[in-house]
Amino acid sequence: MTTTTNAEAPLLLTKRRIWIIFGALIAGMLLSSLDQTIVSTAMPTIVGQLGGVEHQVWLTTAYLLATTIVMPVYGKFGDVLGRRNLFLIAIALFTIASVGCAFAGDFTQLIVWRAVQGLGGGGLMILSQAIIADIVPASERGKYLGPLGAVFGLSAVGGPLLGGYFVDHLTWQWAFYINIPVGIAAFAIAWFTLRLPSKKATQPIDILGVVLLSAFTTCLIFFTDFGGDNAHGWDAMETWLFGAGMLLAAILFVIVEARAKDPIIPLQLFKNPTFVNATLIGLTLGLGMFSAIGFVPTFLQMSSGTSAAASGLLMLPMMAGLIGTSIISGIAITKTGKYKMFPILGTILTALAMVAMTTLSAETPIWLICVFLFVFGAGLGLIMQVVVLVAQNSVNPAMIGTATSTNNYFREVGASLGVAVFGTIFTTRLTENLTEVFAGAGASASEAASATASIDPQTLNALPDAVRDGIVVAYADALAPVFWFLLPFIGIAFVLSLFLKQIPLSDVAGMVARGEAIGGTEAEALEAAHHGTAGAKVGASADAGDRADDALKEPERR
Repeated sequence: MTTTTNAEAPLLLTKRRIWIIFGALIAGMLLSSLDQTIVSTAMPTIVGQLGGVEHQVWLTTAYLLATTIVMPVYGKFGDVLGRRNLFLIAIALFTIASVGCAFAGDFTQLIVWRAVQGLGGGGLMILSQAIIADIVPASERGKYLGPLGAVFGLSAVGGPLLGGYFVDHLTWQWAFYINIPVGIAAFAIAWFTLRLPSKKATQPIDILGVVLLSAFTTCLIFFTDFGGDNAHGWDAMETWLFGAGMLLAAILFVIVEARAKDPIIPLQLFKNPTFVNATLIGLTLGLGMFSAIGFVPTFLQMSSGTSAAASGLLMLPMMAGLIGTSIISGIAITKTGKYKMFPILGTILTALAMVAMTTLSAETPIWLICVFLFVFGAGLGLIMQVVVLVAQNSVNPAMIGTATSTNNYFREVGASLGVAVFGTIFTTRLTENLTEVFAGAGASASEAASATASIDPQTLNALPDAVRDGIVVAYADALAPVFWFLLPFIGIAFVLSLFLKQIPLSDVAGMVARGEAIGGTEAEALEAAHHGTAGAKVGASADAGDRADDALKEPERR
């Protein structure tokens, strides 16, 4: 375990301070989640105007790949160096990259800047979850899922609406312009309110582990993307070169981590069955979840013939389901201390929604699509935050950041695989279908290829009825069958949930357990005494100080 030094006095985690810190985290998460939903809604227009329909999967994959690579780095460095400065860096990276995306001159530039956004987005996601575990005990953390769910809900509602408005009335660049003032505000809030102890590492940084993990992740994504791409395929030499690189990087990574003094992902985590189970649930869920979420707005716009704004409104039921079950499950976990039933029920609901989505067609009524999405969101709300809570609760408090990032890393690996593999299946089917439609309308092979690469909702509405109807059917026929490929992974998540062990939730916050803070009634008493309003509680305050001294020695005893 990493031994760190903390030159600052223990922080007083009063309720007021916890909510102030929590507000800074919400600002950062709002920035990241708002961007994702805006871009998803604007994607058909972006790829159509920049001529990147056949490569549109990379607009999502680039962000996910970058996010996945940096997650373990943020998690480990946060444990070793403290999380405040890293959180500020993540916000700054995300905001600067948004400027780059807005001024991108071609599709390649946009993909590069989306990758830079991912470098910041990965930090916002990991550090927010780790800081919450630092300041709130696991036994009480459930009630904070409600506000978190509300943030994601606000983003998922506001994002598509804004994205739709920008596409319909302004330009797609506004999908990124909007991040600039939000990012500046989030940075300012975090700068003034996020007061956390700083630390110094006493062990060498595992640079080689970071390099090998990044190499493994990159080779993995390119291997799956090239294998499913018509331009390369599974019989292409370059595909299997990436496969070999992936295998070599994985072997070297395990060897290096076994010998590293302070590994980026300690192998001892995988001796913990509860942590492994929760992480595998996240991995399999990521495979199915992100693929579905990423391409549903495209389906709604093109297959159902709705505008970008209308497709944003149609995502409201999914967010309503997610927010509702997040709040309900969070309150229930706080009251009962039990969490096992929620992932089980969540995977069942998600699977039912997936089966329903395989029936989507151009004739599917809008109200029925809304029902499918509501059930899908309700299932996700019962799983996403719960598995992170279980992973955090199953490890030593000194490894909260590492455990959080490792759990999220494997979920994002699943998401990257899902988007790359199933996105490629969708894109390949779609390209073939669209080419047939334009060729059937009398276009030459080159004209059909050009029209396929530049189709967007605005172009669609200007086409003759027969061609437009053919395109609508092409999108439906390309996407709906993909959900059958996602179902087995949701089934695996269900089986894993059945074997998830129920262990007691800790009633001590991570920083308190590590001796970096004083919490509960002791913190309230010390705060009151500091302001001269608790003369009768001086004894309690002194006792709290003694307990803080004991807590500071706890990492050494471990």
